This record gives sequence, C-alpha cells and structure tokens, in this order.
Amino acid sequence: MNNDDDWLVFQLEDLMARVEPGTLSLKEFLRTPSLSCSVYHLPAGSRDMASAHEEDELYLVLGGRGRLRVGESEHTVRKGTLMYVHAACDHAFFDVEEDLTVLVFFGAPVRLNRA
Repeated sequence: MNNDDDWLVFQLEDLMARVEPGTLSLKEFLRTPSLSCSVYHLPAGSRDMASAHEEDELYLVLGGRGRLRVGESEHTVRKGTLMYVHAACDHAFFDVEEDLTVLVFFGAPVRLNRA
C-alpha cells in the first residue's frame, strides 16, 4: 500500500450531496477488506431494504425520523442516534416519518477457523 492509499478524507457535505431526495438508496463510498461505509437514504413512508448481514453494523442517523426494529425490540431513531447491530440479527427501519439519512458502517464478516 503506498502513502496515497493509507488514508482517505470524506466531507459529510459531499456525502450528503449524493442523496437523491425521494429515492430509496444505498450509496457506498468506501470499501476495504475490513470495512465498508455507505450513505443510506429512506424517504418518508418507504420500506427498508435491510435484512440480516454477515457483518456487524453501526448506524449514525444524519437526519430524519423513524424506527428501527432489531429482532423483537424497537427503537425510535432521529438525527444523532447511533446504533450498533450485531451480525446476523434481523433488523429493519420502519415508520419512516421524515426522510431518513443514515451513515452505515459495515465491519468485515467474522470468519470462523474450523479445523
């Protein structure tokens, strides 16, 4: 890896500019062997695309309001809410009252060493 690949800088303003109002979208802006990062946008009234993943996830709500269901639990989310979801947990955003824009961080899938 050369020095130019050792780090990247992203401006939140630039990432938010990728959001298309009124469109359900997941816009990836970083992918490495151990991490993937995206901006996820859910218009008010839309249905979530999420399902259980092999990766742990961290969500940071940048704007909007809705709810997140993880298994049997539900939580209201709004700007500033930070949520961790363990790999393989069923989860979905729902009751999106105001356009919801979320930074999503996916960790690398856990690889079990089986003998």
